[in-house]
Amino acid sequence: MRAPLAEALGEVLAEPLGALCDLPSFDTSAMDGWAVAGPGPWRIASGESILAGHGDAAALPDGTALRIATGARVPPETTAVIRSEHARAEEDKRLLHAERAVTPGQDIRPRGQECRSGDRLLPAGTVVTPAVLGLAAAAGYDTLVTVVRPRAEVLVLGDELLTGGLPHDGLIRDALGPMIGPWLSSLGADVLATRRIGDDADALYRAVTTSDADLVVTTGGTAAGPVDHVHPVLRRAGAELLVDQVAVRPGHPMLLARLADGRHLVGLPGNPLAAVSGLLTLAEPVLRALSGRGPVRPCRLPVREAVQGHPHDTRLVPFVYEQGRPAPLRYNGPAMLRGVATADGLAVIPPGGAAPGDDVEVLDLPWAGRATVEGGCFT
Repeated sequence: MRAPLAEALGEVLAEPLGALCDLPSFDTSAMDGWAVAGPGPWRIASGESILAGHGDAAALPDGTALRIATGARVPPETTAVIRSEHARAEEDKRLLHAERAVTPGQDIRPRGQECRSGDRLLPAGTVVTPAVLGLAAAAGYDTLVTVVRPRAEVLVLGDELLTGGLPHDGLIRDALGPMIGPWLSSLGADVLATRRIGDDADALYRAVTTSDADLVVTTGGTAAGPVDHVHPVLRRAGAELLVDQVAVRPGHPMLLARLADGRHLVGLPGNPLAAVSGLLTLAEPVLRALSGRGPVRPCRLPVREAVQGHPHDTRLVPFVYEQGRPAPLRYNGPAMLRGVATADGLAVIPPGGAAPGDDVEVLDLPWAGRATVEGGCFT
């Protein structure tokens, strides 16, 4: 789609950004000061100063100086710009003296210094940040061609879930319904709806097969219990299972399927932290691919303290950055959100655990900036 600059923030470029003009488009002064021609001292020319935003100026005669403002077009034949603080003017004699050596071309930004018309400035797949908007405007753009955001729909499964009030009589509050949609939005999706289906296989089948979303995300029902309907529904819908359980805790019942019409479904476990694991390891990569963004560069950092591991599977543990290193948090059970609610990300702990100082991969949360650390993991 084509979006005005004011509406493109956070979108993804669908095509490379090429310069529509030279930057700068003419020789400009980099400083407030004096434009001079030839060797000094210089005769101060009569007339007004050269200001930014004005058109062509007459050629500067040899041996003369004229006041110039930052960003103003440099007159033809200008040798250099002398900063105001590096010059001394004898107003009575109309002479300008340089307080420091003058180098030809100093403090002049030559035309095309940053780019030439047609140069590729940014590749397709770049996320539009405020700086990208500024660059695009400087390069002559009023609109940007961006990738259409992938559409997502959340299906919350389970008869035991309450949408309000306190837990009671075996019923629990739905923690995933309020969380998954905003999380997918932070990953670049246009969330169409969050729907509650309950434990109803036919209703789930209709919801999956009639959804307009590019990515359907379900919560719960991915195991093999009596009301776990996701696998039977996917078989009935003719879907292809691409990922069916993973060797990770929490989150091992997660799944990824390609539906018969080419759309995708991510099945998240019902336990909240297990669902977060699936969001980061399955939903995020799918959404990055659908939105034209490349994969995240892996980052490994030394943990600050020992982290207990699972005997056989990889373990994902919420952490915060302390002095640039991941420090594991408490409350990291599969049904808990207290730890991840204050976390910067999840640490990928190999089977058997990690000792203090061991390098482990880290998965940043979408809203948490990675700390600057010695050794070089940056966002």
